Amino acid sequence: MTRPLPELTVLNEFFWTAGADGVLRIQECRDCTALIHPPQPVCRYCRSHNMGIRDVSGKATLSAFTVNHRFGFPDLPPPYVVAQVAIVEDPRVRLTTNIVDCDPDDLKLGQVVEVTFQQLGDGAGTVWLPVFTPGADEQSGPVAEDEIAPQDFARHVSQPLTRQRFEEHSAITGIGASRLGRRLMVPPLSLTIEACEAAVADAGLTFDDIDGLSTYPGLDIAGMGEGGVAALEGALGLRPAWINGGMDTFGPGGSVIAAMMAVATGMARHVLCFRTLWEATFQQLMKEGKASPPGGARTSSWQMPFGAMSAAHTLALNAQRHFERYGTTRETLGWIALNQRANAALKPTAIYRDPMTMDDYLNARMITTPFGLYDCDVPCDGAVAVIVSAVETAEDMPHKPVLFEAVGTQIVERTDWDQSTLTHEPQVLGQAAHLWTRTSLRPKDVDVAELYDGFSFNCLSWLEALGFCGIGEAKDFLDGGKAIARDGVIPLNTHGGQLSHGRTHGMGLIHEAVTQLRGDAGERQVKDAKVAVVSSGGLTPSGAILMRTDG
Repeated sequence: MTRPLPELTVLNEFFWTAGADGVLRIQECRDCTALIHPPQPVCRYCRSHNMGIRDVSGKATLSAFTVNHRFGFPDLPPPYVVAQVAIVEDPRVRLTTNIVDCDPDDLKLGQVVEVTFQQLGDGAGTVWLPVFTPGADEQSGPVAEDEIAPQDFARHVSQPLTRQRFEEHSAITGIGASRLGRRLMVPPLSLTIEACEAAVADAGLTFDDIDGLSTYPGLDIAGMGEGGVAALEGALGLRPAWINGGMDTFGPGGSVIAAMMAVATGMARHVLCFRTLWEATFQQLMKEGKASPPGGARTSSWQMPFGAMSAAHTLALNAQRHFERYGTTRETLGWIALNQRANAALKPTAIYRDPMTMDDYLNARMITTPFGLYDCDVPCDGAVAVIVSAVETAEDMPHKPVLFEAVGTQIVERTDWDQSTLTHEPQVLGQAAHLWTRTSLRPKDVDVAELYDGFSFNCLSWLEALGFCGIGEAKDFLDGGKAIARDGVIPLNTHGGQLSHGRTHGMGLIHEAVTQLRGDAGERQVKDAKVAVVSSGGLTPSGAILMRTDG
């Protein structure tokens, strides 16, 4: 797989070709003089359409960096430095880039770096990637700051517009999961159908009772789905009155939130929500030449041309800044990984069940600093399904219903990965603050937390964002992992999470929350669990759901 080059458009061509004469150029608003990146047809600050292009000095401040050890391309072999730099003329503008001609051990946050250009391609499609080198002296530049400080997000969250909450009108009445494993080598739609059949049976329904379908992302993108609603409807011959699918929602939990809204507005009575992954098989098929890599020679990403092709790279940058600002350490993340592994030992379907020590964690191969192998979730094949039903139907169903208390969905910060929150996982702080405006319950009332853990740092961000500890306090709060154990302050990811149970993109967390609230978790059951919080996604718009049971 060759490194994808930037896709040139009318808006961005000036940026990717500026290196032809050695000048870094950034879009500017000619009315308020703000620099805008990525380029847009309108200024996000004053909303003027009077846009232009400014030559800038080419100097920037190093706001974060990670040394990539795992991924790479023939023309960009690891290890290499992926970085974010803040333009000195307007530190709100950050570029994802590479730092070249340096020893990574000599790099320091806040140091000045200077642009140079790498020419890639030839002919009409030639691009010049702006990469940076350490400045000639030790001076520091303007520090990149968050537009909103992490602890201030609650001040920017919308209060409920009505006392009537749509959450009260629906409940989870059925859950189901397919086989889960590494490289099962079965069609993803088969896994989807397995999970959906199990969920429908668990709810005491038949497929003829299902009048809504909801999924995420809705397409098969690099092993991340079976084809969406159309594929399932075509296979089962359903006639849904309402459907939902797509990437622009609050992660996999967004399919559940959408289903809740459909039920509350009378569009459907029983909505089948599902999520399928077959990344492990997809990766094997690519190795065998039986599947094509996603994308092509050109990409619209502002990260991938610099070898930042994984969410791991973006989150590693945020983790480094969290380490720098709050004294967080690799051991801090290690307690989260060890907690998940200990819980997975009690879950027969978990991918990783062998005991793990802190030494095992710290000595595992590095992926991209500060993340090692066990900071990253486990690619697998599997599907999870959930039935969201009108609450008035739940009394006649086999299991006690799991009720919805509140959701948190508000987007407060930018969704561009490298323009977003500096020290926390992007897209968690606003959503977490929003959740608590919609309920009288508080973090102390939560009995179990199933928090998104595509990477260990995801969990840390959600713990702080949701208020289980203060911003920057996770290092001390974890107390060597005691606080998040099943008998701790807030039991966390009780089935092993995605770090050990397997990557089900958040739907597995919902499945486990329901299992806990039903009291059906066996050896890993949290005593008297009545309230659970589940988070979904991050980087992309995410969401949080607070659930409870009356029984």
